[in-house]
Amino acid sequence: MKADLHLHSEYSGDCSLSVRDIVRRCSSLNIGAIAIVDHNSFMGSTEALALDIESPVVLAGIEITTDSGHVLAYHITEAVEKGLSVEETVDRIHGLGGIAAAPHPKRTWSGLDRKEIITGRFDAIEALNGRSLKGSNRNAEKLARSLGLSVIGGSDAHSLKRIGKALTVFPDHCQSAEDLAKAILRRQTTVEGSSRSVPSSIGYSIKCISEWAERGFKRL
Repeated sequence: MKADLHLHSEYSGDCSLSVRDIVRRCSSLNIGAIAIVDHNSFMGSTEALALDIESPVVLAGIEITTDSGHVLAYHITEAVEKGLSVEETVDRIHGLGGIAAAPHPKRTWSGLDRKEIITGRFDAIEALNGRSLKGSNRNAEKLARSLGLSVIGGSDAHSLKRIGKALTVFPDHCQSAEDLAKAILRRQTTVEGSSRSVPSSIGYSIKCISEWAERGFKRL
C-alpha cells in the first residue's frame, strides 16, 4: 500500500484545500492511505475520519509546533499543546499511544536539528518530503538509517497538484490505520517519490521565509 503521510488542509492556516477535495484527489491517484496533519489542529483528521469512505485509509495525525521545530504525531485522536520542548512533545505523543516522527529535518523555519532528533526518542524520520531538496531528503534518510528508525514519506502538499509527490510504501497486508501504525513501529516501511527541484525551491524558500518574517519569526 502507498500512503501520503503529510497532507495539509484548510485547517492548517497556510492552505486552502478542503478535506473532501484531498480525499478525492488521493482516490484518483490510487493512494491507499493518507494522513492529514494540519498545524496544531485535528480538524482535518477529524473530518476525514468522519467521511463515509473505504479508501483511502485515514491515519489520524497532526503537525505540532514545539519550541524548536515541528513534530508529526500519528495514530492519536487528541491534540498535544504547542510550544513544549521536543522531548515533552514526544512524551505526550507516546503517552497517548501514538507515533512520533521528525519531519523535514533541519528545514530553517520549521525543522529540528540532528541533536534534537537524536535525543528526542522518535519512532520515525520523514526521509522523503515532497517540498524538500534531494540533498536534504538524502541526509534525512541517512540519519534515519544511522539511528535505526523507520522512514516515512509525504508530499507536504498544500495544493492538489503536489499530492502524492512523495509517499510511504507499506507492506501489502496493511489495510487499516492500526496496520499502518504497527508497520511504522516495526520498521517495515520504505519511501518513494520525488524531491522539490532547485528552481522551484528558490521561490518556495523566499515565500516561506517571508511569511516566517511576517509572523515575527514564529513558527506556525
